[in-house]
Amino acid sequence: MTTRSSKKTGQKRNRTLKTQLLWWLIPTLVLVMVGALWMSNQQLRNQVDTAYDRSLAGALRAIDHNISTASGGLAMEQPYLMLEFFELTANGSVFYRVATEDGLAEIGYPDLPMPAEPLVSGEPRFFYATYQGTPVRVAVLARPMDPPLYDNKGGRVVVQVAEGLGTRQAFLHRALVRSVERDLAVILISVLVIIVGVFMALRPLGRLRQEVEGRSADDLSPVSASDMPGEVLPLVAAVNLHMARFAAQARVQSQFLDDASHQLRTPLSVLRTQMAYALRETDPQEVRTALLAMQEGLDRAVRTTNQMLALARAKDASLAEGGFVPESVDLVDLADGVIRGLLPTARLRQLDIGLEAEQRPVMVRGADWLLREAVSNLVDNAIRYTSPAGEVTVRIQADAVQARLLVEDSGPGMSADDIARACVRFRRGAAGKNKPGAGLGLAIVGTIAEILGARLVLENRAPLPGLRAALVFTLGSASDAAPRQEIGPV
Repeated sequence: MTTRSSKKTGQKRNRTLKTQLLWWLIPTLVLVMVGALWMSNQQLRNQVDTAYDRSLAGALRAIDHNISTASGGLAMEQPYLMLEFFELTANGSVFYRVATEDGLAEIGYPDLPMPAEPLVSGEPRFFYATYQGTPVRVAVLARPMDPPLYDNKGGRVVVQVAEGLGTRQAFLHRALVRSVERDLAVILISVLVIIVGVFMALRPLGRLRQEVEGRSADDLSPVSASDMPGEVLPLVAAVNLHMARFAAQARVQSQFLDDASHQLRTPLSVLRTQMAYALRETDPQEVRTALLAMQEGLDRAVRTTNQMLALARAKDASLAEGGFVPESVDLVDLADGVIRGLLPTARLRQLDIGLEAEQRPVMVRGADWLLREAVSNLVDNAIRYTSPAGEVTVRIQADAVQARLLVEDSGPGMSADDIARACVRFRRGAAGKNKPGAGLGLAIVGTIAEILGARLVLENRAPLPGLRAALVFTLGSASDAAPRQEIGPV
């Protein structure tokens, strides 16, 4: 039982768009055409009745013109030629009756059916009835007698003519058969047109499927939207957008692997050499020296790895749809936490590190972990490049338009060329040639600033020595601002 129900569910889920369209369009069309066929048949019946009733009304009028009451009684001159012609036309039995309304005087076939509703003088009435076991169509007319009989006590004279339905029904049957045949032909042609139209309209989807299926695994180029219906273009655009994101993410991952292999190969080789040297040495001092060198190499490798992971994570956040949820972040509180975390490193270098804020709090829109990574890299760079016993100051400034987080140090600063190329990965400026590091700190900060729609601004302090690095946020629309990066004066 479970297997059968799962198969049925799978069949329902796998129903194609063609099947759905045909299941909706064809039954709807058939129902509409059947309704139209019924209405046309009703109209055809009315038209046939109208046409045949004209000849019946002609016979009724002809008999009425041959009625006379001038002799004091009811008299009628039978129109034989007209009745014979009418019988030939009707191709069946014809009955007539002329009588006074009270029925005392009567000519013709007795007991012809009368309508259920009262007659209006001068207006013929047509209805179906049965006479002597035969279905007939009856026309009846009532009019005042002129001159009236026996002091007008007889009322009106009533004229009736009835015909058999043989010819009428035969003609109606032939007309209905032709009408049904025509309507069925229209239904069949319409169904064929719908089927062909659905298949033709969905052919671009088949070509799209073949194009995607025929691609190689590494082909992430945009899908061609030529000859695609307008309703499919948003789907193609969404697929292309997804493929572009996937391609960008693949490039980031490939770049990370290349960077990791490039940056870690040398430290690991050096570490292996130092380990082999330490194993060969018997002098404890030499072994200690080798171990210290190994520790320094490991620290450098760990820092480089962490920075590359942070850069890759930041790029993943920029590529992913909804990579982070914008939230309100207090720059003052965030900077205070970063400084406290790096305080032991600053103390080892005997640096004067502090935080200055014009107001508290200073809220910006962003992601806490991204901002914390960016500020940590700026403060860490300032600590590394500032001479011992120097100063590192983090300032938070804000006005009605912008919020700024500035990191100032008393180090050697940067040349104009180094500032212009500060965010290039693995590039180190002239001041950092002899310093440990991988050249990724400012690249990480630049990437994060671009993600958050902020600006990274670098400039040398004047007239004091040192560098000023600033993250500038636009208040009120930071999350909506176009991502941009700027290297230059604040």
